[in-house]
Amino acid sequence: MTVRLVVIGNGMVGQRFVEALAARDVDRNWAVTVLAEENRRAYDRVRLSAYFEGVTAEELTLAPPGVPAGADFVLGEPAVSVDLASRTVRTEAQSFGYDALVLATGSRAFVPPVANADAPHCFVYRTLDDLDAIRAHAAGKRTGVVVGGGLLGLEAANALRLLGLSVRIVEHAPHLMPLQVDLAGGALLRRRVQALDIAVDCGEGVRDVADLDADVVVFAAGIRARDELASAGLARGERGGFLVDPTCLTSDPAVWAIGECAAVDGVTYGLVAPGYAMAEVVADRLTGGSSTLDTPDMSTKLKLLGVDVASFGATTGPLDVVYNDPATGVYAKLVLTDDAQTLLGGILVGDASAYPALRASVGGPLPGTLADLMASGAAPVGLPDSAQVCSCHAVTKGSFLDAVADGCVDLPAIKACTKAGTGCGSCVPLLKSLLAEAGIVQSTHLCEHFAYSRQELFDIVRVRGIGTFSELVTAVGTGRGCDLCKPAVASILASLGGGHILDGEQAALQDTNDHFLANLQKDGTYSVVPRVPAGEITPEKLIVIGEVARDFGLYTKITGGQRVDLFGARVEQLPAIWRRLVDAGFESGHAYGKALRTVKSCVGDTWCRYGVQDSVGLAVALELRYRGLRAPHKIKAAVSGCARECAEARGKDFGVIATENGWNLYVGGNGGFRPRHADLLLSDLSTADLVRYVDRFLMFYVRTADRLQRTSVWVENLGLDYLRDVIVEDTLGVAEDLDAAMARHVDGYVDEWRAVLDDPAKLRRFVSFVNAPDTPDPTISFTVERGQPVPISIGTRP
Repeated sequence: MTVRLVVIGNGMVGQRFVEALAARDVDRNWAVTVLAEENRRAYDRVRLSAYFEGVTAEELTLAPPGVPAGADFVLGEPAVSVDLASRTVRTEAQSFGYDALVLATGSRAFVPPVANADAPHCFVYRTLDDLDAIRAHAAGKRTGVVVGGGLLGLEAANALRLLGLSVRIVEHAPHLMPLQVDLAGGALLRRRVQALDIAVDCGEGVRDVADLDADVVVFAAGIRARDELASAGLARGERGGFLVDPTCLTSDPAVWAIGECAAVDGVTYGLVAPGYAMAEVVADRLTGGSSTLDTPDMSTKLKLLGVDVASFGATTGPLDVVYNDPATGVYAKLVLTDDAQTLLGGILVGDASAYPALRASVGGPLPGTLADLMASGAAPVGLPDSAQVCSCHAVTKGSFLDAVADGCVDLPAIKACTKAGTGCGSCVPLLKSLLAEAGIVQSTHLCEHFAYSRQELFDIVRVRGIGTFSELVTAVGTGRGCDLCKPAVASILASLGGGHILDGEQAALQDTNDHFLANLQKDGTYSVVPRVPAGEITPEKLIVIGEVARDFGLYTKITGGQRVDLFGARVEQLPAIWRRLVDAGFESGHAYGKALRTVKSCVGDTWCRYGVQDSVGLAVALELRYRGLRAPHKIKAAVSGCARECAEARGKDFGVIATENGWNLYVGGNGGFRPRHADLLLSDLSTADLVRYVDRFLMFYVRTADRLQRTSVWVENLGLDYLRDVIVEDTLGVAEDLDAAMARHVDGYVDEWRAVLDDPAKLRRFVSFVNAPDTPDPTISFTVERGQPVPISIGTRP
């Protein structure tokens, strides 16, 4: 018998439901129809702001077409009515009968009753279409105001900031993020946000949009359940939403509701994890199960405007333990029972590394002192099986151990089997710790061709003096190598001064970008990024960059690392472009390589009235010292001239912040896929001591990190105390060797662009067609947008 199932809504929760249903092995045949309001499949709304950081709509999509198989997705055709008596759903164009109906209509942005809120420059921040409209209107504008200082408001503020607008946040509550953090945490968060030149007005309401005096206004003041279809006769909660019981069943026996449109016993939940839990309950119920919804886990961990914010469990209670460090911008509060024996919940602002350990410990004893947890973020040992280790997918430690017992003995297998770690990703460090606790030894082999880790191969190459991949695979490997081991070995050889990366067989080992010492772009052209140490540049050099861009028809953009990126160069143009730049005193900025990229800086005490040290001078010296240093992954750094942190040093692989007494050194920061603030390693260093310890930090990382492992993960794995012991106390007796290795790197540095220009053999690589070296690629063409060339494939945008 075929059961007709209609799902209204294809957001994150609606998509999760149809996948959960498809994953269950049942006897019934389901005819599933999904009605989507938007003209695109479900996408990751949690990462919505990444759209303004270069992530495409396709990359945000949660499932490709046809997933799950058998479901019929009707896009751009929202339901307009439901007839409960005839069990029919109607759109503007057609109708669909159902035996079971699941409402996943989500929520809409709440716009407070403000005069002129419908003005053309007013927007909400809810969908990709909203973001497209904001971007189009913001072009050429100067000022933006976000009404609402909750998590969505901070995301919207960051979006306007990325669009180049001067931003102000207006929040009605006394502090930012009033639903997630307390007054003290909100005050620290406000200082961190204001340090980014974003104005914050708390405790203020808005009466009229005209009073805001802004080019762009974004309302991010909350959400309201999309429950319009309840007019068919479905019961509503007191504050909106389809009223459902703990099985997510509405007042009609054939209709369920899940996600932000559902009011579970009258309560709506605005996070994705409870919505996923509802989706699983309904999928189970429809296939003969007896699941009910437990009290949803409202824990959340976010990175907003570069600031970690997390809350879990209860945020108020009998006993509070508070950690507050205004100097580093870190605040934490744990809520305990009155006997201080049981963790009830907590708040973290500025550093959320302890979040996985603390969230998993709610309902049990505190897994260590708060000070120790804030220092290490260590995962607890001995969690009960009932402890939830992944809130996005409600995976308990018991479920995790069951998966291990069934043969899932590495992280990819755990993710595939339980989905743990596939949501926000914050539980991944805890999952790794639990694998180790379960006695599972993870393979460290680089790949099938080498039964060694990258660190072991590094030592083999260094000790035996191996100079080529062929020598290495003959000595300790098998086969011919692969896309995993070849670039890794190429990096090892380059780190040990094995000659130019395009010498001999090394050229065949390189990643795509290293093949041509430039970054390959989506249209087949390349970008060229000359080094500009610390962002300091003379007018004469600026003129040269402008002339090169003009003469070669290149698109120019200032990068986040204080350099100028030149886009649109064809491969045969690269040597000519380099020649112009090299003759003017420029060199490769290594934007294409797993190497040092930039050392960003503020203007320091040279110009700034707050600066206490020469941040520019130090940043220039550090960038020139470490330029060309090949590593397991890219390295970014920064130097700030005072605690105001204008160079954003704590978001870098190593960061330096000036003090009255010298320099503070931070390590292990990362602003990429898994954002992390750097940890304070050493304080009040002299310049000589700072350079010595950065030398050792970098060289120890180059020697011991795994393939493509950022310093953030490497530092977390090693532990800050261990790292300090190695590079300061020299507990391993390797400090002298590390110092000597860095000295060899500094003395042996050669600009990779100049080396190509001086070698006719290498120059022959730079052609689009081997048999017609002077012929440009005919598939590459450009149009003009905002006065600059852009790939024709992109088309014109408003």
